Parts: sequence; C-alpha cells; structure tokens
Amino acid sequence: MESVCLHYAPDNASLCVRLALEFANRPYRTALVNRAAAGQRSASYLQLNPAGLIPALETPSGPIFETGAILLWLADSAPGTLMPAPDAPGRGAALSWLFWMSNTLHPTLRTLFYPEQYLPAAPSSLRHAAKHRLASHLDLLEAEWSPDHVAQMCYLAPMLRWPALYGGPAGWYDLGNWPRLHLFAQVFEQMPATKRAAAAEGLGATPFSAPHHPIPPEGSPT
Repeated sequence: MESVCLHYAPDNASLCVRLALEFANRPYRTALVNRAAAGQRSASYLQLNPAGLIPALETPSGPIFETGAILLWLADSAPGTLMPAPDAPGRGAALSWLFWMSNTLHPTLRTLFYPEQYLPAAPSSLRHAAKHRLASHLDLLEAEWSPDHVAQMCYLAPMLRWPALYGGPAGWYDLGNWPRLHLFAQVFEQMPATKRAAAAEGLGATPFSAPHHPIPPEGSPT
C-alpha cells in the first residue's frame, strides 16, 4: 500500500484523518501546517486545499481536501477496514452518518468556535444558538448512533472533545450528559491506534472522555 502525506495541525480536523490512518495501518507521513503563521493560507498549501482549511491529504492520485472526503477515500482504498465496502450491506447507513457528521455536526462546531466569521455583528448570539444546536445533535447521536464503523468513530471522537476546550468558558460542556457517547469516548481512547494518534499530537491519556489542552511535540492547535 502506497504512502500518503497528511498536512495537519495538532488537534485540528486532521486528527480525524490521523486516527483513520492509524486504524487502517496505512503508511503515512505528516507535514505540519503552521497555523500561527497562517500556513493554511500560503500559496503552496492552497494548491493542496484551495479552501485554505486543514486537513489536506496527498495521495498517489492527487491531493484530497475536506475531512469527510478524505475518510471516504481512505475507506474505499481498503474496503471493509474503515466502513462497509461499496457493495456491502450497511453501506448506505454508514454513508448517512458519515455525511451527517460532515454536513451537520462539523459545521455546527465551526459556528461555535468561530462565530465572528459567520455573524460578525453578533458573534455571541450565534455561539449561544450553536450550543443549543450542538446539544440537539448530541441527543440524536445518543439515541440513534452506534459505533459500528471506524471511519465514523474517527470523525466523531475529536468532535466530542473540542467543545470542552474551544467552545467557550470552561465547564459549559459535559459529555457525561450523554452517557452512551461518554462510554464510547472512554472505550475508543483506550484502543492502540487511538493511543498512537493521541501521543503524536500530545493529547494526554483521556483525550476524548476528559480532554485537556494539548501539548503537541510540534506546532500549535490555534
């Protein structure tokens, strides 16, 4: 299996991809995107991801951007490893949740973390609304989602982590309010592939069930 290159920053959406690469045992190397110097908007990086966002993945068939697209490409390059193969039972349900995470949950988090980019005149109002919307998303996951496919788990786990660190004053968010999701986070963070990804980005021993700000070996999360 050919190696790929993950352009990443610590504790960014690229973490979802690093987790998937570890679970798939896919050979890969990394290239740090220096967010402190706005590296994601450099001319060279924009050739990989014209949206100027992290991550980007260099593959033998060219660069890919958007977290969900990268996860789907990785899954289809090793059928049955990260999610059902294209002709397998359960493929439709797996795609539904993956795209829901990409199109619904992830954008809600972006409005929570960067409200001034979406509503400059009233960012606090948008952040307040995003918190309520996030709670409804987590209620849906708590009731309906099952950790059946690795690609979904790799996407979801970081998104359960980030609100505790980047969504506002400490203490507003408690994953324990969603017991099934909290249990998933506890189990997922003990898996060997997860531990390797967490160590590479300095996330600590309980990165998803009880997160702390990262101490990465290189780079900065913001």
